[in-house]
Amino acid sequence: MTSSIVCLTVARERNLANAPITEAIIDFRVKHTQGFQVEKFLTLKAELASEFPIVEPRTIVEGAFEIKIGEPIEAKKREELQGYWFKSTDGLNIAQFRSDGFTFNRLRPYTSWEEIFPNAWRLWQFYAGTGAAEFVTRIATRFVNRLTFRTPVSDLAKYLTAPPRGPEGISANIAGFLTRVVIEVAEKGLSSNITQALEKGVDPSSITVILDIDAYRQKQFDVQDKSLFETFDGLRKLKNDIFFNSITEETAKLLE
Repeated sequence: MTSSIVCLTVARERNLANAPITEAIIDFRVKHTQGFQVEKFLTLKAELASEFPIVEPRTIVEGAFEIKIGEPIEAKKREELQGYWFKSTDGLNIAQFRSDGFTFNRLRPYTSWEEIFPNAWRLWQFYAGTGAAEFVTRIATRFVNRLTFRTPVSDLAKYLTAPPRGPEGISANIAGFLTRVVIEVAEKGLSSNITQALEKGVDPSSITVILDIDAYRQKQFDVQDKSLFETFDGLRKLKNDIFFNSITEETAKLLE
């Protein structure tokens, strides 16, 4: 890929029949209640069994080495149960019940916000009902998009509004890139991490760009605060604004 300036129109926002979302994430981070035992999440097992029959424990493993002069190196290992992953039979829906929060993951194929978010919100109510959270510290919507373009691609500016560029005056192809930008919408208290990366592939007939949008709000919320629901609407809008302003109309047409 060589670097040249291409001026194309920013994409118009609309529903895309072939949305490139490979994973949608609804996330709640919490200050856990002192003394809460994560095994209590297993009390949800029977009630969620029809939707999430697979339950897997998740542990954190920490390792350390202690070095003393004249003595053998002593290795220490600590494992801590963090929570449980409740999975659907097809593995496309995952509800993470953890000591530090709740996360709902929807893997491809993506359906719609109107289907996924109410499901995540309903499961969050189950989490809140266990007493695991003292209060909420951060909420987020994260969408990982996989954009595939047929080669040859002379300039990614044909498809992306903020493409990577090599140094001027050097004739060479871009073989890889990783960019991360953090933006803040101060008047709304919202932020977003925007990551773009070239995914290595084995098919020479195409290239794939990962567009990862993590829109979030860091604020202390009461667990039952109704404004949580409204804030997610704002995060969804911010995510959509970033996505359509990150791609060109040429890209949007490929996804229709």
